[in-house]
Amino acid sequence: MPAVTADTLTLARLPGLPERGTSWRPVRRVVTARRFLEGEGFAVRRPFPGVDLSLSDPFLLLDHMGAVEYAPGEAKGTSWHPHRGFETVTYIIDGAFAHQDTTGGGGLIADGATQWMTAGAGIQHIEQPTPELVASGGLFHGVQLWVNLPRSQKWVEPRYQDIRARDVALLSSADGGALVRIIAGELAGHAGPGMTYTPITYLHATVSPGGRLDLPWPADFSALVYVLSGRGLVGQEGRPLDEGQLAVFGAGDALTVRAADSQPAAAGGWEILVLGGLPIREPIARYGPFVMNTRAEIVQAIEDFQAGRMGTVPARPVPHRTTADEPLPPI
Repeated sequence: MPAVTADTLTLARLPGLPERGTSWRPVRRVVTARRFLEGEGFAVRRPFPGVDLSLSDPFLLLDHMGAVEYAPGEAKGTSWHPHRGFETVTYIIDGAFAHQDTTGGGGLIADGATQWMTAGAGIQHIEQPTPELVASGGLFHGVQLWVNLPRSQKWVEPRYQDIRARDVALLSSADGGALVRIIAGELAGHAGPGMTYTPITYLHATVSPGGRLDLPWPADFSALVYVLSGRGLVGQEGRPLDEGQLAVFGAGDALTVRAADSQPAAAGGWEILVLGGLPIREPIARYGPFVMNTRAEIVQAIEDFQAGRMGTVPARPVPHRTTADEPLPPI
């Protein structure tokens, strides 16, 4: 890790931020991710939901998959399943996943690539490890983020974005000690490739041991930092933040983080996700793969799925165990 690397001395640099006169965001809360089994039985670490969703708005869920070294036959994925009312963003750092959906979107997500699926009015999809990973085993590491859609956009047509590793915008910290990858949104005038309905910024940063990363941040955005590996300190107050932990920041217009001087040998640098977006602040009704504004809309989503109104699974799909004929339990 990571899949996308660069010589930070050759990249555009973030502006230095003055200690005084900058409204540094304080750390409001640190959350340790809980462990769950998803799909066909793969393990994830999930820092939210679990906190008050108003703190992560407009994000609904973050699943951290790995890093894990699969033995032959161990790698697992998902079966065909529906979504409505939000977007799923799957970022693969190491290894590969094969995606397919009922709009015809899909392909291989591998080694720094991102699959951005807008479920909108309704879609079905499947994500599976490659046959090579299943047969031979190997390293796998990725994350999936759910981004909410406002009421006015929950019924948009589904779409699929294939964001390749080479498309990601790369920046260096002011001192050259950190590599920042912009997957979506804007940072200091530099834009990532992801097209979003909800205004967000989504970054993956590698901070060298002892290195500091200061980020200008929109005052009206939420702000979260999640640790993929390694350890560091967040906020002006220097709160420790280790692998599998999430920091929720308060108000301000800038973030500061620093990698610990020593890192686990396997980690090298401190690997973090930095997330933020414009809060939607609308009622949330959620049930499994559906996120709407009211219970009646959830009931409608279930009925529409069972009636086959969320796309047709292709005749020659990725090998899977279908759930299309399995009734959903009552809510």
